[in-house]
Amino acid sequence: MDENENIFDKINEIFGGLPGSLNILEEQIDIDIQMNYFESSRKLKKRKLAGNIMEDSSRLFSESTSMEDKKNLLVQLASLDKVEAFRTIEKFQKSENDLLKDWAILALKESRMLLESKILDENQVFISTGLGGKGDKLRYFVIVLGKNLKEFTDLHKKIIKNEFNYALKKHNSVVENIEFSEEMATILAVVPISSPVKAVFEEAVYECNNYGDFLIPDFIITNVKKLSFDDIKEFIKQQKENKSLDIEI
Repeated sequence: MDENENIFDKINEIFGGLPGSLNILEEQIDIDIQMNYFESSRKLKKRKLAGNIMEDSSRLFSESTSMEDKKNLLVQLASLDKVEAFRTIEKFQKSENDLLKDWAILALKESRMLLESKILDENQVFISTGLGGKGDKLRYFVIVLGKNLKEFTDLHKKIIKNEFNYALKKHNSVVENIEFSEEMATILAVVPISSPVKAVFEEAVYECNNYGDFLIPDFIITNVKKLSFDDIKEFIKQQKENKSLDIEI
């Protein structure tokens, strides 16, 4: 993606204009779980009559029902444009069932979108990432590295905190967390889908470098998952071996 592009413009380009309402998954759900859910949704939709699905829905709350059957029931309920199906998923999602919590969240989101599409008579676009989002914003995990440093000083840390908060605030974005380890800093932030993400963080790095040019201009940005500092070190090692650090994952 070009640094001046954003997801909002990409959706416009793909659909030839906004197709309806945009729905961002706010929860942080592992990408593999999401992929498994939507694959199951594709396979299981419309296999049963609506009446049978509602009759079977009571099995969601039975301890004798297997996890796999409960997953299938949630997917099937999410395929019905019925309020009672939505309420059943909602009830299950609020129950203490941590093993299927993420699966139930995805089913509830799909069910809500289906109902809204029917009521509002417009298509719904579902945007989901591993890190989730908030309102009209997506969450990103960014890694910046010190230039010729073994460790950030207290002054460096203060500058990074101040300038990232300042730069992102100008773009209606919010820094949620900043952590440091040696010469690495990680930033967790939410950025509007209408903003050019790469350019937003480039501006933040530029602002920091006005105070001593101590950051490498290249940075790593992902909306798939947060990385541990050990994972980051291994990733950077691999990129240096490939002689490439100007990446987005």
